[in-house]
Amino acid sequence: RLFLFHKPDGLITAERDPGGRPTIYTALRNALPATAGRVMPIGRLDFNTEGLLLLTNDGGLKRTMELPSTGLPRTYRARTFGDITQEQLEELSEGIEIEGVRYGPINANMERSTGRNQWIEVTITEGKNREVRRVLEHLGLEVSRLIRTAYGPYELLDLPRGQAVEIKQADVE
Repeated sequence: RLFLFHKPDGLITAERDPGGRPTIYTALRNALPATAGRVMPIGRLDFNTEGLLLLTNDGGLKRTMELPSTGLPRTYRARTFGDITQEQLEELSEGIEIEGVRYGPINANMERSTGRNQWIEVTITEGKNREVRRVLEHLGLEVSRLIRTAYGPYELLDLPRGQAVEIKQADVE
């Protein structure tokens, strides 16, 4: 089974948190059908990141979708503050190294800007820890909101925050 979940910010993508912070499983109690059984997240979203989180009961599907070698694109919208040009964003298409960590090609485009505030759409294929935030902060931007809008062929669309929807088995296959 495969579910799309609109993870709100302020939740840990884990079963429990030693610090006592709320987890996605707290929210999932109300979002998933009683028949869902045990599900695992495909990938992770940071505590302060919201948006599309895929959940499955299939360990093989989870592993395949998470592998960087699979090359599944993950798309985010970032609300940022600072000075940046489209040309600077386009340079990310070659990848970038930050503090010894090499990030692969990144497709980044300015959606709209007002003064020094802008929304930037970012698509990555590796999904390294805090990759989008680290890259944008390295460019001198302050990220105030980060939303994953797509993972592979699956899109968040207008799914309300905290809600989940199941993908039909035929569509998963």
